[in-house]
Amino acid sequence: MTLAFIQNMGPVQLLICLGVLVLLFGGKKIPDLARSLGKAKGEFKKGLVEGEKAENAVEAEESKKIEKTA
Repeated sequence: MTLAFIQNMGPVQLLICLGVLVLLFGGKKIPDLARSLGKAKGEFKKGLVEGEKAENAVEAEESKKIEKTA
């Protein structure tokens, strides 16, 4: 619940945060930052799917080995 404070933020506080972001990163860097965050999120999801596929393959191999020994 580390982001629970966002629920209590009003429009003025959000504008202040946006202003601070613009001052820190500059107007041109914010879209690049958002784009890179989106790509990172996509890569993370792709990695999760690949990990689940690999895990399922390992489980299938283990079940085949168990069936052969039984």
